[in-house]
This record gives sequence, C-alpha cells and structure tokens, in this order.
Amino acid sequence: MDKERLAKATYDILTSKQLTYRQKLIQLARQAEDSLDVLDIPEKFEKYFKTRALCDMNEGSAPYRPRYVMVDFERFMKQGSRFLKITPPKNLDEAIFALLTLYYHIPSITTMPVYIGNVDTLLNPFLDGLSDEEVKNKFKLFLNYIDRTIADGYCHANLGPTDLRATRLFLECEQELQNAVPNITIKYDLENTPDELMEKAILCALNCANPAIANHQLHKNTYWDYGVSSCYNILPLRGGSYILSRVVIPRLAKMADSTEQFLNEILPEALLGLGQYMDERIRFLVDKSGFFQSSFLVKEGLIERENFTAMFGVAGLCDGVNYLMRESGKRYGNDPEADDLAEKIMKIISDFAASYPAKYCEVSGGHYLLHAQAGLSTDTGVTSGVRIVVGDEPDSLYAHLRHSARFHKFFPTGCSDIFPFEETAKRNPAAVLDIIKGAFLEGDKYLAIYQSDSDLVRITGYLVKRSDIEKYDQGEVVLQDTIQNGSSNYKLNRLNQRKVRTNE
Repeated sequence: MDKERLAKATYDILTSKQLTYRQKLIQLARQAEDSLDVLDIPEKFEKYFKTRALCDMNEGSAPYRPRYVMVDFERFMKQGSRFLKITPPKNLDEAIFALLTLYYHIPSITTMPVYIGNVDTLLNPFLDGLSDEEVKNKFKLFLNYIDRTIADGYCHANLGPTDLRATRLFLECEQELQNAVPNITIKYDLENTPDELMEKAILCALNCANPAIANHQLHKNTYWDYGVSSCYNILPLRGGSYILSRVVIPRLAKMADSTEQFLNEILPEALLGLGQYMDERIRFLVDKSGFFQSSFLVKEGLIERENFTAMFGVAGLCDGVNYLMRESGKRYGNDPEADDLAEKIMKIISDFAASYPAKYCEVSGGHYLLHAQAGLSTDTGVTSGVRIVVGDEPDSLYAHLRHSARFHKFFPTGCSDIFPFEETAKRNPAAVLDIIKGAFLEGDKYLAIYQSDSDLVRITGYLVKRSDIEKYDQGEVVLQDTIQNGSSNYKLNRLNQRKVRTNE
C-alpha cells in the first residue's frame, strides 16, 4: 500500500463513528503491519493475485503470529502456567478464572482466541457438590464474559462427544442466553453419543443456531486430536494453522478460453503460485517473526510448532463450474455433468496439495491441507467453499446432503453446509437427528442448522444477530466486529433466501 493510501485508510479508521475503541486499535495495528514489505512474493502468485483469483485472506504483509492457535487446554488445567502465575484449579471458580485469564493471552489473526477448548470436558471435573442451578449461574457468567469481551463470532467452543453433566448444562445455558459468541460445535459420534443428548443439542440449535454438529468419526483420526475453531476449521490440538490462503475458482475460470485450458494450464499454474506464496509466509513466520521462539505457550508445552499445518483454501467451486458450463446451461448441484466437472477440479486441487512439499507442516505429513473457505465480506459471485449457490439448492434435502458428502471428502481442515429449518421442526427433533445420522453415514463432515425466523443466523459459519446487523446498517456502533463482515455478506450472498427445510 502506498503512503498516501495508507495515510487515508489510517485517518478513516481514526475518525470512524461505527468502530469501537478496540476495533479501531485492531485495524490500526493492521495498517502498521501492511506498511512493511518483508515477503518475497512469487511471480506466479502475483500474476493471479492481481485478478483476485488467488487471495491472501487479508492476513497482513508481515506475519507475526499464526492464524489459528489450538491451545492444549487440558494440559493447562493439569499443570497451570508459570508465566501467568496460575496453579492448577481446584474448584469451578478457579477453573473458570484460569481459562478466562489464558484466553486473553492467546493470539490469532483476529487478535482474540478462535478456539477456547472442549469446555464441557474442561469444566465437568469441578461440578461435584454444586447444584445444577449453581453450575448454570457460573456457566452463564463464563459465557456472557466471553460474549462481551472476546466479542468476535470467530471464537469457537466445543462440546461432546461424551455425554457429560456439563454438556447438558452448557446447552441449557446457551438456549437461555441466545448469545452469538462463542460459536459452538458439538462433536457427534454416531456409535457412542446418545440420541437424547443430540436431540437436546438440535433443539438448542433450532432456537439459537448453536451448536453446529461435527461428524466425530470422520475427524477423530485426522490428527492425534482435533478441535473446531473459527467458522469450522478442523485443526490439530497443541498446534493449529499458520495461515489460510485460497484459490477463487470463478475468477480463475474467467481467465480461461476453454474448460480444457482452465484444467490443464491455468488451474495448475495458479495452484503452484499459491503453494509458493504460502511457503514464503510460513518461512517468515517461523524463521523471522520470533513467535515460536518467544511465546510462553510454546515454552510451557501448550502448543508445539510441529503441530501446526496450513490451510489451502478453495472458494467458489459452484460459481466456477457454472461459468465454465454457461453455454450448456448445466448447473452445479443440479446436473451430473456439472458435478462431474466439479469433482475433476477438486481432484486436481487435492492431488496438488497431496504432492506439493510444505516445510514446517510435520503434523500433516509435510503437505498443506485443503479447506473449504467460506468467503470474504467483499466477495461477489463467490459461493462459500463447495456449497451450492443460494437459489439452486435441490428440492430434496436428501439429494442436497448426498451432494455435500461428495465434496466434503476432499477437506481435512473443514467443510460445512448450513440448513435453515421451519419452526415446526422443533416439534420432532428426533426426525432432524435421523436426517443428520443419514447425512453423516453418507460422508457429510459438518452441518449447521437454525430456525429460519430466528434472530440468530449463520453467515458463512459464524453467527450474528439480524437485529445487530440492522443497528450497524443504521450507523450504530455494535460490540461484535464480525457484524461488520456479516452485514455485507448477508446481503451479497442473499442469505435470507436460503431454502428453508422441513424435516421431511
């Protein structure tokens, strides 16, 4: 960014009447980072970056912290922290204090933690001797503190797959509070998680869009252990992801004279450019930034550099296929030929990621891992990941779920679909659970549901309140910075027009 543009952007942030003090602070820090020029940008990346077909996800010009950090909270609870002067907690108050203190010191691309642990597993050992009402009062304070201080929709808590007293009480608290933060995922093990717990989770999700549901059986063997962070990023515990960069399929497709040129020339060259760019960002982060050499999280064994990988993002598969098949009129999600072309594209991308050598990615076998990237607030004509564009969804929910499973298989670090349900679905959560069971048996990895007329709505993977979007659009200051992204994304991608489902 040249000095004149940098100065104007900085001034606009300083004088904004729609940003809180903290939001200004974060954006001003980004301006300082972007004033540096420390990366050796590969020529192939630069070529496609200019057309926005390759994207750095606005991660900044000088990476000095990993994008997503997945702290080993169980180890922290057992050993405490010398740096933070915290001893292992002995009761629920001490456990909550310890976690909230550590959260403040966990970095990420958002400056705030994107993963706050399997909170039911972490806190369940401290519930003995307390009534349900006493526990819920403390849990509500815990959740409200996160909602009011982290205040970012990318903050993510996990529940399950074990049926614990804390799991059920957290679900009850969430349904009563109706908070947008933290985003929550429940890990669902088809063989071991009881139906009664999952029906409770489904009713909670239909009321407040939380939790989303992860297919535990498909994720549990990806790494030594995993957590779900941010929108729906499946990453190794005691590690995380250095970066997330992406290829934007429709923008690449529009550079091609034919489908054959796209498949054989443009796509392979762009993938190589993205891989080389990711190499350069990680080189600077690991070798130059000093993060892994100085962080107390590393020194105390709460994260390990060897447990970090990087996400090779894919966005807009639907729109790219529809563009390439525009003369035939065949559409992704509705025509076999279009879906076959989509799978061919994904096979090329998957094969590249599996063969391209990635330094410092030991946990993923020395390679980058694919992620179905959910989009940016400024994207137009770029459908999240491998989802079907709003308006083209198959009439049959089961056909839609089978289609999703066909493409979820390519993405070890996360792929999801979102389904609004009619209000009547709450009368029969067992039927919704049957749908989810069938979807997971087909190979779907991650699903989110919500009630179509709820104030809480999922954007690409995170939650916002429609009422907060309205306030922001009217020029009011709002607490959560994800409202700013959610407002434009909600409109650009016509998310209010998602097909509403019954439980059929």
